[in-house]
Amino acid sequence: MRFRGWSTWAAAAMTGALLLGLTSGAAGQRLGTEGGEWRYWGGDEGSSRYSPLDQINADNFENLEVVWRWKAANYGPQPDFIYRATPLKVGDKLFTVAGSRRSVVAIDPATGETLWMWRMRNNPRWEASTRQNYGKGVAYAEVEGRGVVYVITPGYYMAALDAETGVPIPYFGMNGIVDLHLGLGDYPVDADRGILSSGDITSSSAPIVVNGVIVVGNSHDRGYYPRRPENVPGHIRGYDAKTGEMIWKFNVVPDPGEFGHDTWEGDSWKYTGNVSAWAPLSADSELDIVYVTTDTPTNDYYGGDRLGGNLFGTSIIALNAQTGERVWHFQMVHHDIWNYDNPNAPKVLDVMHDGRLVPMVIETTKQGWAYVFDRETGEPVWPIEERSVPQSDTPGERTSPTQPFVTKPAAFELQGVTEDDLIDFTPELRAAALELAGEYRMGPQFNPPSLLNHPDGTNGAFHAPGANGGANIPGGSSIDPDNGILYVASQRGHSVISLVPGGEAQPRLSNLCPDPAVPCASSATYVATGPGGIRGPQGLPLLKPPYGAITAIDLKTGDHLWRIPNGDTPANIKNHRALQGLDIPNTGKNAHATILTTKTLLIYGEGRGQEPILHAVDKMTGEEIGRVELPATTNTAMMSYMHDGRQFIVLAVAGAGVEAELVALALPN
Repeated sequence: MRFRGWSTWAAAAMTGALLLGLTSGAAGQRLGTEGGEWRYWGGDEGSSRYSPLDQINADNFENLEVVWRWKAANYGPQPDFIYRATPLKVGDKLFTVAGSRRSVVAIDPATGETLWMWRMRNNPRWEASTRQNYGKGVAYAEVEGRGVVYVITPGYYMAALDAETGVPIPYFGMNGIVDLHLGLGDYPVDADRGILSSGDITSSSAPIVVNGVIVVGNSHDRGYYPRRPENVPGHIRGYDAKTGEMIWKFNVVPDPGEFGHDTWEGDSWKYTGNVSAWAPLSADSELDIVYVTTDTPTNDYYGGDRLGGNLFGTSIIALNAQTGERVWHFQMVHHDIWNYDNPNAPKVLDVMHDGRLVPMVIETTKQGWAYVFDRETGEPVWPIEERSVPQSDTPGERTSPTQPFVTKPAAFELQGVTEDDLIDFTPELRAAALELAGEYRMGPQFNPPSLLNHPDGTNGAFHAPGANGGANIPGGSSIDPDNGILYVASQRGHSVISLVPGGEAQPRLSNLCPDPAVPCASSATYVATGPGGIRGPQGLPLLKPPYGAITAIDLKTGDHLWRIPNGDTPANIKNHRALQGLDIPNTGKNAHATILTTKTLLIYGEGRGQEPILHAVDKMTGEEIGRVELPATTNTAMMSYMHDGRQFIVLAVAGAGVEAELVALALPN
């Protein structure tokens, strides 16, 4: 297969400068929200999370009421904090998933009544899946006049269902089912176990259909502490939307002779896995391009078993939807050892400058940056510079001498940790924070992981944003094609990474080592003891607030317009005995806000584990307009649609005694 694009992995950080002007309505040509619908996980194929509806506005937002509740827990066990499904709305039905088996359901959009349900037959593969409860939704397309719903199951099968009845399409694959373990590569496939003997691969996001081709991503088990350096690569594939026949495969770990193969030293390309596309996919059907973002190769925090730049790990890749040919790519992190997997669906938006339409695609990341590209060419809209970064002293590791740095827009979240970033509400808290942090290496962005019990007396290294910091899938981002503004929800998370030899590690490794009483060693050279951070003094956060925020970025200029905390100061901080009598500014909640943009408002929930409140703010100023109470806190991206002349907002909620469910809000009749 011939490729076109940049010639080396380092050249992926090419720079350019395009001054931007006013937004254009051209983005509306790609919307899936016409007629009040919501046909894609992100609303439209460009994953804008934007609805042009305006029935709910600043004047009546606080009049919203719960009009129906749909119990996801009725469809199988579902940990409350992981229910992340965002429904589609097509015609007179909502389509979504629920339960560990990822049952597909059709729901009446006016009443919440279940219209039909389909579930994959029982199979050992779903029981072994590491992403049973992570289904974000389904895909929809019309094939020869018939509405078809596509779902990828935890066992990594793809099913095509008649949208009216839920019955599998008989001429798709084998009786409506395609086994996605087939066609990945030279792996033995067992009828019941798939390729589990060779590694772990499944899916957590829906596919996307572009001009008659279903593009399928994948996900793996968490790479914090892998059992071994080998795993299955997350190759991207395209399937015929009518027949289910596999049309093409793009190798995210390139084979010999393919572009990028030379970025894998030795024979690491033969065994290294992951590089999955676990985030939702986006597309521009006019260009016939699908935009794929990838994660870290195995393993997340040590790369000595896979030296080199490691294309296409932690990258955005533009692929021709019909052929799988690479149009362009950009690697956000070379030889990623920070777990900086790309967690969000790229955003597609057009902007006008001096009469020239600039087609953009934007990826918001854990690094705290918004990467903005010309989506036709891959050229950065503002320069992205290769800069020198600290180097690792872990035995066997060899980090990239440089990393790409976004020059504009400015970072929307704290990057790196210094003493100035530690909590300082009182001198006593400040001193205690310094003592706690002094055990670990502080440093800038791309501070390398380091050894537990290092000879220099440290026990690991800070990196911020950490594994759950920056912009992540529960909150993510939204764009407004009317005003050219990007809205990003972020969390001030940090990780402290301590590496230990794999043979000495005893992590509890999900389905690979299900018995907590049985130690699990790893054949990887080094693994991390975990991706978490450390608590601050007296149970307070270690770092200064805000702990969660929403930032508005003007894509016409690259400037930040405003930044607000996510909700209010939580009670455990406001009422903390060490802070009594102090004037503490609003810290915001330590979570990813779940955001939606409409014609009239920016709407957000406070996110997992926080207050069950839905907020509305002014899109241009960030000023709060109103609040509405919810049955439980929001868990993931919400959506909005119009049905029978009434605008609805639907959210996945759970927690505080409420089992996982969908909640629909609307104005009183």
